Amino acid sequence: MSAAVLGTRPVLVTGGAGFIGCNLVDRLVREGEHVLVFDNLARPGVEANLAWLRERHPRHVTSAVADIRDASAVQAAVTGARAVFHLAAQVAVTTSMVDPAEDFGINLQGTFNVLHALRTRRQPCIFASTNKVYGKLDGIALTLQDDTWMPSDPTHRRGVSEAQPLDFCTPYGCSKGAADQYVLDWSDSFGVPTAVMRMSCIYGPHQFGTEDQGWVAHFLLRALAGEPITLYGDGCQVRDVLWVEDAVAAYVAAWRGIDRVAGEAFNLGGGPDNAISLRQLLHHIGVLTERTPHVRYDGWRPNDQRWFVSDTGKARTRLSLPPPRDWRAGVADLMRFFISAGRAPARVAAA
Repeated sequence: MSAAVLGTRPVLVTGGAGFIGCNLVDRLVREGEHVLVFDNLARPGVEANLAWLRERHPRHVTSAVADIRDASAVQAAVTGARAVFHLAAQVAVTTSMVDPAEDFGINLQGTFNVLHALRTRRQPCIFASTNKVYGKLDGIALTLQDDTWMPSDPTHRRGVSEAQPLDFCTPYGCSKGAADQYVLDWSDSFGVPTAVMRMSCIYGPHQFGTEDQGWVAHFLLRALAGEPITLYGDGCQVRDVLWVEDAVAAYVAAWRGIDRVAGEAFNLGGGPDNAISLRQLLHHIGVLTERTPHVRYDGWRPNDQRWFVSDTGKARTRLSLPPPRDWRAGVADLMRFFISAGRAPARVAAA
């Protein structure tokens, strides 16, 4: 569907029916925007997110069901849009190892299609990148402490900043990393106001929680269903987790302040205060559900980071962001969401 159908210049959200995308669309509409959702609806479950958006905002959301690899469809969607949030992506390292050609086509060629369409129009573009652009962080020595891997040098524990050298590994890291750099270069080379969000682990409502993407939701859903949870490696890997509404607020702030932050990348995560190991999350889930999750172990996944925590100081300062939500409260609310949405047994007590 053409953006002109809306009768006003919409904001374009590619991947707008996905987990972060649908939360972003909802936020934009609540702030008075009209939104064009561009999504191929290939991922199981995303059609429910799009239906939720249409029911919630029937006069302010429209959609184009198309593939980001279709340059002509991307061109049509970008035409008339007043800004672009580019979230459409292949999102799993494991999938990229199985089919690197598809990963390349979606993540890099698809991003190039968006940038090419923007080259002469110069609408703002905010891009969803990943912490995987920093690689395995082999240069940071780690120590195992209380079921968590931690940097041996305390000065590293404030997190990884944007000054950390990029180090692409796995096809996913390469495709997202190259796209990340293309987006930043488009600001310098062609004057397109862009910003990049290098996301850590985002969680919250409307997440599907598959094993290879969305591990917080995946662990919670498996535990609620009484099903076993597989930990790859030792389970002491540490990630900083961020409630999706906090992530969405950062995206919107980057757009609203694009004149100040064009050409910049931001690490977007929960920071040191929301850094947890997989085992710590499972323990908390056991407290919430009042039963110990059943855990089994398997080998390490390729190039898995044993520790990654974002230094979010730049994002908080440049984008004027409030402190992120505490992860314990967020996980409890996510459990309530899954129960109310019928995705978990109602007999489980909510904290």
